[in-house]
Amino acid sequence: MRSVTAFYNEEKRHVEYAVEKYSKMLFRICFSILCNREDAEDALQETFLKYMTKAPLFRDSDHEKAWLIKVATNTSKNMCRYNTRRECTDISELKEIGVEDADVSSLNIVLKLDVKYRIVLDLFYIEGYKSKEIAQILDISPAAVRKRLQYARQELKKEIERTGSNDK
Repeated sequence: MRSVTAFYNEEKRHVEYAVEKYSKMLFRICFSILCNREDAEDALQETFLKYMTKAPLFRDSDHEKAWLIKVATNTSKNMCRYNTRRECTDISELKEIGVEDADVSSLNIVLKLDVKYRIVLDLFYIEGYKSKEIAQILDISPAAVRKRLQYARQELKKEIERTGSNDK
């Protein structure tokens, strides 16, 4: 029989591994929803607290990752509802989270999109999920995911064309 200390140490190592493996990805998702570094950090912390307190059992690492994304997304959306009076962070702060100067204008355009479009863009293009997987994570249909991606692309194209014509 394992001792309580051994069990605790094993759990601690598992949580540390999950934090190390998923924190950057989850932070990007939280930041894209909340547009605020401090709130994104709070949402990330809340996500890992739920991970530790709920101690869910996962089928595999993909199931674990999907669960964490769902919790981070829901936590961020809930925070967003209660923080509607806050403005988005100054774009210059993005350098602190690893965004290059050349990417700031592109990111600024993406941050103007509605949250539901930013989430699917992030999961599809940055995290590499397929529409069916995104649908399962977000509890929407695969058709809704594809439609959101289509609309987000159209909006991005319009905004890029608009800003490109203003630069001339």
